[in-house]
Amino acid sequence: MNTCKFAFGRLLAIVAGMVLVAGTCAFAQDKQNPERYTATALVEGTGGPATFVDIDIMIYQYSTPEDQQALLQAFEKGKQQGLVNALSKMNAKGHVSIPGTLGYDLSYIMKFPIPDGMKIRMVSNRPIRFGEAWTDSRSMDYDLGMFELDLNNADPKKSGGMVIYAGQLQIKDGHLNVESYGSGPFKFVRVKVWQ
Repeated sequence: MNTCKFAFGRLLAIVAGMVLVAGTCAFAQDKQNPERYTATALVEGTGGPATFVDIDIMIYQYSTPEDQQALLQAFEKGKQQGLVNALSKMNAKGHVSIPGTLGYDLSYIMKFPIPDGMKIRMVSNRPIRFGEAWTDSRSMDYDLGMFELDLNNADPKKSGGMVIYAGQLQIKDGHLNVESYGSGPFKFVRVKVWQ
């Protein structure tokens, strides 16, 4: 397992899928005219060669401060399971897929400025596959998918980000950790913005 550590004082930022307080966010668009991004993740396994995986991201609208507060309260009360339950009740704000798959909906999306451009953070419940449920695999405890795009306005070739396909939030030694099941998080080596 790989773990990302964060100061406990930044709990609000992580609870909503590593989402920082970004003030008010305008709704992006709608399902008829979504924002679209494609990103290529460099997936490095423990035993084989690295591979590249393309990911297609559609954003219909951005989450509200009320959504953020609901997720914070859900995590404070029920930890990981509380957060998963709250996300399952939210309307889809976007969709993510790997070409050739159906993908799944994104429940929480936040956008905020960074020095060179814009950061978009997304989180949703990860679909549990039949094999995982059948064998009661430990991976079922890692039921959050988390995505981050760093969009560089000055030089789009420098845009990047990361993805955690199967994540779990934990508090250890006063810090909130985002633990990735298996290897990861994986970096986006290319990001394309579709107009």
